[in-house]
Amino acid sequence: MSQGLATLLRVGTQKSHSAAESTDFIKCFLKGVVDKTSYSRLVGNLYFVYKALEAEFEVHKNDPVLGKLYYRELWREKSLELDMLFYFGANWREDFKPTPACEKYLARIHEISANDPVLLVAHAYTRYMGDLSGGQILKKIAKEAMGLQDDNGTAFYEFDDIRNHGEFKKRYREALDTLPIEAADADRIVEEANDSFHMNMAMFRELEGNWFVALTKFGWNSLLTKIKGEPKENSSARRESKAIS
Repeated sequence: MSQGLATLLRVGTQKSHSAAESTDFIKCFLKGVVDKTSYSRLVGNLYFVYKALEAEFEVHKNDPVLGKLYYRELWREKSLELDMLFYFGANWREDFKPTPACEKYLARIHEISANDPVLLVAHAYTRYMGDLSGGQILKKIAKEAMGLQDDNGTAFYEFDDIRNHGEFKKRYREALDTLPIEAADADRIVEEANDSFHMNMAMFRELEGNWFVALTKFGWNSLLTKIKGEPKENSSARRESKAIS
């Protein structure tokens, strides 16, 4: 290959990455408009996605390709279990079920693990590199928007076994570039990575209704704040006018 797989993935998924960031769900999140009910549903879906992905990597940990990306310090299942307990209580395993879009995502992970496991590389890349790259920013937004204390509800973003995210991402990209694969496999991995972005976007869209309501409330509250401030400003202006006269 003339380019390493890490570069092929970064360049080849740029449009899908931008499309995912342009969903109403993510735009609301980045504005600091976080509906706790919707966010907790996202956490629930992510729990099932990571559980499936990490279970399949465990199956293939001795594979000559997937074994090179077997980094348990990245695993998110246990962290998400803490978040599920926080949002849904002790009976969360019985109470929460994956949404239809999440079910399709899970089915794809299990399908390729059974029939074409090299494509799991695409799902690991889109999930873990995104988590390491923007996770701390999203954690800060979530905590401030929902008034969370300490790490309650945001364990997902904590990588306790990775001290330097930048150095780890560099090592991960180097591992991607040295995978023993052919150019045709690299192309298929990039295509699967784009599909992975779209699967995530489908989960976002399931939650957009509640986020639209939250954004509307945010806009309305901002408007009310301005309206409530006007009489005070007008009163002050009248006082200044009288003083001048």
